[in-house]
Amino acid sequence: MTSTETTTGNALSAAADQLPLTITAAAAALRDGSLTAVALTQAVIARADKLDGPIGTYIVRSDETALAAAAKADEELAAGLDKGLLHGIPLGIKDIITTIEGKSTAQSLILRPEFGLVDGKHQDAVVVQRLRAAGAIITGKTTTAEYAIGSPDERAGFPIPRNPFGLDNHPGGSSSGTGSGVAAGMFLGGLGTDTGGSIRLPASWCGISGMKQTFGRVPKSGCVPLGFSYDHIGPMTRSARDAAAMLAVLAGHDESDACSVDRPVDDYVGALTGSMEGLRVGFDLSLLDSPLCDPDVAELTRAAFTVFSDAGAIVSDVALPYYDEISSTAMYGLVGEALAYHREDMLDRWADYGRRTRLTIGRGMMMTAADFVQMQRVRRVGVRRTTELFGDYDLLVTPTCRIPGPLIVDGWGPGELWTKILTPYWNATGNPAISIPMGLTGDGLPAGLQIAGRPFDEASVFRAADAYQLLTDHHLTESPIVLDLLEG
Repeated sequence: MTSTETTTGNALSAAADQLPLTITAAAAALRDGSLTAVALTQAVIARADKLDGPIGTYIVRSDETALAAAAKADEELAAGLDKGLLHGIPLGIKDIITTIEGKSTAQSLILRPEFGLVDGKHQDAVVVQRLRAAGAIITGKTTTAEYAIGSPDERAGFPIPRNPFGLDNHPGGSSSGTGSGVAAGMFLGGLGTDTGGSIRLPASWCGISGMKQTFGRVPKSGCVPLGFSYDHIGPMTRSARDAAAMLAVLAGHDESDACSVDRPVDDYVGALTGSMEGLRVGFDLSLLDSPLCDPDVAELTRAAFTVFSDAGAIVSDVALPYYDEISSTAMYGLVGEALAYHREDMLDRWADYGRRTRLTIGRGMMMTAADFVQMQRVRRVGVRRTTELFGDYDLLVTPTCRIPGPLIVDGWGPGELWTKILTPYWNATGNPAISIPMGLTGDGLPAGLQIAGRPFDEASVFRAADAYQLLTDHHLTESPIVLDLLEG
């Protein structure tokens, strides 16, 4: 735990029931005896009692089983059994990932109740199994866009997720509830999924850190698919250091997922040197020139450029090759892959899908086989060109999104956002990319900085993100709205 995190974190927590802001801080408190897992879990449950209604974080809460798991964690730690940084830490799980506590919904009326069942019993996805084995406490299932691609629909009876920094603002999706829950302190970390940016976008708009690791690094078994060749499951936390600790548990081969890559997992936390010295970093500042880019986001990105440079990184301006073309292969390719999964249900139960979901996935029906093949050809070109670029750079950096979270309006969905988000590029190539907070706009809304690295070099991405967070405290900023709700 850094001195910056301790000082700033304690000051911010004073008005919020002394709840640690990060996994790192909570893990230290659990081990020095100033906090128990039961007390920590009770604190996040108390927060959820006050905040879940207005923010819409949970589909279902697991208070009772979470407290039982916390009591077990305290017993284990007291007996000298330490399972690592996640031991005794409350986490939320996006509700397209299966857990033993009950059915998953994908926030849809369509998902069959038998999804995730084995011999009539609900099962944990591989990633959830790994979290529990590391001693983590599962607090519940979090809200999402329908099937991770539509938009929340009140008519279906599900909560509408909102941004903790502006309750009338979009929290980002589709891992909306995990993003808002971490930002509001209803748990200290959680799982999201990312097919076109669904971890990094809510991380950006809710002011937290969210990692999309290299494709194949984390098994996806037990997760409702969206785009088979674009999907990722990854960590969402306040700090990059916390995300590194979570990914160290999540990563690794599993035979249940055909996409899972069998290669050693790096020591992500051990790689956090606190220094950017010597890292070759390319910032694509040309993406800021678009009229779609919010001036405050552009200013914050240029300020981050200066932080990297002053910290000893070798920073220069660079243009991502074929940016529009490669991003389009993800935005449209995942729709074609989603249709492959949903086609039969869409034919049989069209009206049961939310309007935005069926319109988005339905676009795949207008795609020909030739279109899909051509997109894969462009995608391969993109992989080759970015590989060449990473011969000159260790990391490539952009804003996560050109705008902060917009107002929630009826019918918002991917079509309205895809021209403003800068995440799909890295889903097309499969490279690791993290979004970390880079400050607030003039309206008090968070904006995110996106750092991408070479395939399977998550360690360098975490190193730069952590070093940036040692020099700034954006990731420790709590929402004034949250603090007011807690005091009310």
